[in-house]
Amino acid sequence: MKKRIIPIFVPHKGCPHDCIFCNQKKITGVSTDVTSEDARSIIEEYLPTIDKDAEVEIAFFGGSFTAIDIDIQKSLLSVAKEYVDRGLVKDIRMSTRPDCIDDEILSMLKEYKASIIELGVQSLDSNVLIDSIRGHEADVVYNSSKLIKEYGIKLGLQMMVGLPSDSEEKCIYTAKQFIKMNPDCVRIYPTLVVKETGLEKLLNKNEYIPFTLDESIQIVKKLLVLFYVNNINVIRVGLQATDDIQLGRAVVSGPYHPAFRELVESEMIKDYLESLVSENIVKKEVTVRVNKRNISKIIGNKKSNTTYMKDKLNLVLKVKEIDIDIDTLEIMLDEEKVITINIKDIYKNLYDIYNL
Repeated sequence: MKKRIIPIFVPHKGCPHDCIFCNQKKITGVSTDVTSEDARSIIEEYLPTIDKDAEVEIAFFGGSFTAIDIDIQKSLLSVAKEYVDRGLVKDIRMSTRPDCIDDEILSMLKEYKASIIELGVQSLDSNVLIDSIRGHEADVVYNSSKLIKEYGIKLGLQMMVGLPSDSEEKCIYTAKQFIKMNPDCVRIYPTLVVKETGLEKLLNKNEYIPFTLDESIQIVKKLLVLFYVNNINVIRVGLQATDDIQLGRAVVSGPYHPAFRELVESEMIKDYLESLVSENIVKKEVTVRVNKRNISKIIGNKKSNTTYMKDKLNLVLKVKEIDIDIDTLEIMLDEEKVITINIKDIYKNLYDIYNL
């Protein structure tokens, strides 16, 4: 079933302090407070545009929702709950800080039928948390995650790649800890330097160097494999492009790309094809037959995979569109050998290829 989200941004509401990377007004493109009347207006504007057979979710994004004044929380939630009670909305989602969760908050959220809580974890490495001025230790994340699940609320975890003092090893550690907490969904964000943040100040003093786009891709591809083989749904990779979220506007530096996830998944396909070629005798070309929605992913951004196969492996990579399941590839290594494989099985292969 299709899922449609009605986003209500509550910028910087409730956050006890600014983390070094954060300027929610720039990230969300919203700078004004949102009232219950605003929330109702947003919902009413979205609902007529949504297919009747879709599952609808109201999502409070932006600041740390559960740290907002309790009366404001209830005011906003009461509007959302009204649409759940009327059968027009299935879920109420919110994002918050791990240190803004306790029994009292969760009891109230259950009363107002909140069903999904995403924790902005960012990292579970102690030094990264300190250097990013998160204001809490890793233990808080484990405790809050456990409590959310005990209340029967779905758990989402968000992580960032490339924070101060971060590394590939620390990112993989965080992902593996996420897996132990068994969240219902995960988001992965490469760290971008946004205007008017502590990170911008460090950048200007040459005290912080962002990960490059390629460095981020090489790390995130391994994180995706870890989550995929453990059946954890990764619902977003990279910040959603807005008028502000572009290099040269709100983003002053960092591994930004409007199609970051596709870059990562394209790299994963390339790695698998290279491994396949190394294990088989392939004379001149490799032909991949796919669903039309996957053609660009196989070819690569600006034909990067095609170029790589030619320059590094001396092979021609051809891609043909056929009527096939979107999760299946047919790979012709020669006229006689054809490998039909599901993308999930590719991820299992990559788990070993990446030595995870």
